[in-house]
Amino acid sequence: MDALEPDVFTTQTKELTPEERQKLEDQNKRGFVTEFKANKLEIDAQRNWDIFYKRNETRFFKDRHWTTREFKELLDQETNGDKRTLFEVGCGVGNLVFPLLAEQTSEEGCFSSGKFYFYACDFSPRAVDFVRSNPLYDSSQITAFQCDITTQQVHEHIPAGNLDVCTLIFVLSAIHPQKFRDVVLNLWKLLKPGGLVLFRDYGLYDMAQLRFKPGNKIAENLYVRQDGTRSYFFSEQEVSQLFQANGYEIVDNAYVHRRTLNLKEGVDVPRIFLQGKFRKKPEE
Repeated sequence: MDALEPDVFTTQTKELTPEERQKLEDQNKRGFVTEFKANKLEIDAQRNWDIFYKRNETRFFKDRHWTTREFKELLDQETNGDKRTLFEVGCGVGNLVFPLLAEQTSEEGCFSSGKFYFYACDFSPRAVDFVRSNPLYDSSQITAFQCDITTQQVHEHIPAGNLDVCTLIFVLSAIHPQKFRDVVLNLWKLLKPGGLVLFRDYGLYDMAQLRFKPGNKIAENLYVRQDGTRSYFFSEQEVSQLFQANGYEIVDNAYVHRRTLNLKEGVDVPRIFLQGKFRKKPEE
C-alpha cells in the first residue's frame, strides 16, 4: 500500500547534495548531443510521439483524477447556466478530459451548472484517434483535433478569445525551449480576458532529471529519452518570467515536492513538479 506524504509547496529551488551535483556533472562528460542529432529530434518529434502511442496505446498514462483537487477552477463555477470552455493541450489519449467529462455527465457529479465544452489537441495523430474512439467521446461535448501547438494551426479550430481555461499539464517539457513563447502566446490569443492557464510540469532537479546518463543532454535542463521524446525541467523563475512577459499575471506558481513511499517494496520516490495558474491580462 502506498503512503503518500503531504505535498510541500515552495518557491525555493532544491538544494543539491554533493552526490546529486556529481550526477549532473557526470551528465556533461560526453557533452551535449550533436547539433545534427538535436535537429533530427526536432524534425522527428511528431513521429516519435506517434510511435510512443503505437507502442503503448492507452495503457501508459493513468487517468488524472487529481486535477480537480489541485485546480479548483475545474470544478463547478457560477456561470448563469452557460457552459464554460476548456482546452486540454497535449491531451494524449484523454487521461484528463475524459475523467472530467464523466464526472460532469454523471448524476452524482458535482457539476450542476457551468459545465464545460471541451477542446482537446495533441501533436500525435494516433493519440487523437484514441481520443475519438473512446466510448465517452461525444462531439456535442468535445472536439478533439491534431495540431502543433507551437504553430498557428490551433487557430483553425478554436476562435480567438473563446476559452475560459487552458490546461498545460506535462506538455511544455516535451517542446523545445525556443518554442515556449509561441505556445503561451497562442493560448493568450485563445483565452478570454481573465481566462486561466493551469500548468503542471517537471521541476528543476526532479528525480527524473538526476537519473539521465551522459549522452542524453540536448541543452541545459533539456534531455532526450531512449524513445526519442524529450523532457525539459523548469525553474520557478523562468516559468514566471515566461508568462509575465507574454500577457499573463501570476495567480500561483511553486515547486511541488511529492514523496511516495511503498514500505512493502522498499520504494521511496521523491518528485519535484512545478505547478502554476496564470491569468490572461486584458489588452491595454
